[in-house]
Amino acid sequence: MSKLFTKGAAFAAFVSLSCVAYGALAQAKYGPGTSATEIKVGQTIAYSGPASAYSQLAKAEAAYFKWLNAKGGINGRKINFISLDDGYSPPKAVENARKLVESDEVALVFNVLGTPLNMSIRPYLNQKKVPQLFIAAGATDFNNPSKFPWTMGWQPNLQAEAGFYAKNLLKVKPNAKVAVLYQNDDFGKDLLNGLTMALGDKAKAMIVDTQNFQATDPTIDSQLIALKGSGADTLFLFTYAKQAAQAITKMDDLHWKPRTYLHLGAASVGATFKPAGLDKSTGILSAGFLKDVTDPKWANDDDVKEWTAWMKENMPGAEMSDSLNEAGYMYAKTLEQVLRQCGDDLTRENIMKQAANLKDFHLALLLPGSVINTSPTDYRVINYMKLQRFNGKSWDFAED
Repeated sequence: MSKLFTKGAAFAAFVSLSCVAYGALAQAKYGPGTSATEIKVGQTIAYSGPASAYSQLAKAEAAYFKWLNAKGGINGRKINFISLDDGYSPPKAVENARKLVESDEVALVFNVLGTPLNMSIRPYLNQKKVPQLFIAAGATDFNNPSKFPWTMGWQPNLQAEAGFYAKNLLKVKPNAKVAVLYQNDDFGKDLLNGLTMALGDKAKAMIVDTQNFQATDPTIDSQLIALKGSGADTLFLFTYAKQAAQAITKMDDLHWKPRTYLHLGAASVGATFKPAGLDKSTGILSAGFLKDVTDPKWANDDDVKEWTAWMKENMPGAEMSDSLNEAGYMYAKTLEQVLRQCGDDLTRENIMKQAANLKDFHLALLLPGSVINTSPTDYRVINYMKLQRFNGKSWDFAED
């Protein structure tokens, strides 16, 4: 055998071994709930109980994932969306989270509704190192990557939202007499705390009354009567949709029309204002970060036209004015972006890494000027807000 042949054979063997080694390095990495064909996404949300209106989020997300799967999924993998009813009960949410992780073996838990429920499942999911992504709650403490690195919010955080309202109030009505209706849990208290901090030294003089309620209370009539009796000329509604609609209805019954700021999570034409009455809801203020898809000013916007066509095709009969459909679509799109960035590394660690590395991501239907940037030390997804006022049909930007 010649030396030339020997060297050639050795080189060929080296190349062959190198290709094998490269192939091994390039192989896909899978964690629980992922494979060459599937990504399991888990969710616990209120299909029943006092917050059942918010199940529309899950319905929109399920429709989006079904549509996405029909197009081939994400990097060739289909989304297996497992969504369970918790009735807005923290103990049930914990039970569901355990089932999703231990029995269904999901890759991640997605878009759980409500501050108290997310607080209740957060310790377990962080202990198990399961991503708790894009939760439908804005508690400030959900942006705490040093202590809870597996938990990430999505919407503007509650203290920032309340501070946003306070800044406007101090500008336009610095001597206002403020009344607050808040849900008596971590969600409501976080908003109240944010308002108090933002009003600063003026808080004690400005806030003339606060009333709270439990999420399961049938009505909030007595609280509204007390708040009107305080002499307040400004009202903060730190509530979800059901209680917001009740409050708007009762304010009309009482012939009370204070300057009213409504928590952005309840600022839905379909879920709040239509049940209360569009005329009764006119003038209410809230923090906007989404385009109002029913507003004529966005009629020729490419993102709105795309969403409208998608809704007609995939959710026929759904209420176009219900912003929960829009929000569910956007939550799902954000998760899609993260999973696309993961490529063929679908370990839980890389899913979380990609969620914390969204760079200048333009999410359809956010207001112009808003882009998403996250980092390992700052998990905030949506930061940009504008004050808006309901005009009886849609939202106008309120620059006062």
